[in-house]
Formats: sequence, C-alpha cells, structure tokens
Amino acid sequence: MLEIRPNCEYCDKDLPPDADDAMICTYECTFCQQCVAEILENVCPNCGGGFTPRPIRPKTARRKGVSLAYQQAATKRVHTKFGLDEIKAFSALAKTIDPKAR
Repeated sequence: MLEIRPNCEYCDKDLPPDADDAMICTYECTFCQQCVAEILENVCPNCGGGFTPRPIRPKTARRKGVSLAYQQAATKRVHTKFGLDEIKAFSALAKTIDPKAR
C-alpha cells in the first residue's frame, strides 16, 4: 500500500493526500509536478525511473475499512540527499530515454 508521503522531496512543498500535483516513481519517491518538470526533467534522482501522478486515497470508506480513516497517510517528511548539480547531471544521462526503456 502506498505511504502517501506528505511532501516534495526536493522543495519540501506540502503534498497532502488529496494533492493533485503529487508525482511518484515506482519506488514511491514523491515530488511535486513543478519539480518533476523543471528540476528533475522526469528522471527520479534516486532510481532513474520516470514519474506518474500519485493516486488520491479516498476520504470516505465506500467499502468497509478502506479510506484515509483506516489507512492514514505518512507523516514523516522525506528529503532527497542529492543537490541540484548532482540531480541535473544524473537526469542529463536519462532524460532522453523513454521511461519504459530505462
């Protein structure tokens, strides 16, 4: 189950569970759309994969036990360990390769 991390790992923008600008990679690294487009160039600085919009977990349990009330979002903030220069150099290696082929 997704952690639903609370922030962009680069700029630290709040990304609540219903944020429509939260993006994740296959390892659930979480960034805002602006950072994915302008800083990361659709290359996860941790794994090199691409990003997809993060699903929004339902607020209301339409099925018993399935909603934010039962599976709460994470509260621990995560930050990338890479600086801007390192991110740019890493993304330059992969940004021209379609994420499906990385």
